[in-house]
Amino acid sequence: MSTRPVEAGSLKVGSFVVIDGEPCKIVEVEKSKPGKHGSAKVRIVAIGFFDNVKRSIVAPADARVEVPVINKSTAQVLAVTPDMVQLMDLSTYEVYEVPPPQEEEIKSKLVPGVEVEVWEIMGRRKIMRVK
Repeated sequence: MSTRPVEAGSLKVGSFVVIDGEPCKIVEVEKSKPGKHGSAKVRIVAIGFFDNVKRSIVAPADARVEVPVINKSTAQVLAVTPDMVQLMDLSTYEVYEVPPPQEEEIKSKLVPGVEVEVWEIMGRRKIMRVK
């Protein structure tokens, strides 16, 4: 189970939502009042977690939207190449590869033997910080 349904009106800035099949971090939430013949609407603007693309949706406040389930784990860097980082999960000892992070302050600290925090969202992984 990689997503769960949540009411659109309960979402806040900083939380995550799935828009167009892509997990996104919410940067703006605008709520309108219910009108004479309708329900309250929620306008959500979010930035893609993996691709940094800005997306927005408009939905009724009581509508269900998908929220991704985030699994956080600790991994150790085994090898660093220009286009991949090889990691080993410290709880399951599973070895896998992820693309290097775009953030330069994280990328500069990646050397073999360093522990990093990895987030897994909807089957994809991203290095979030160096421990």
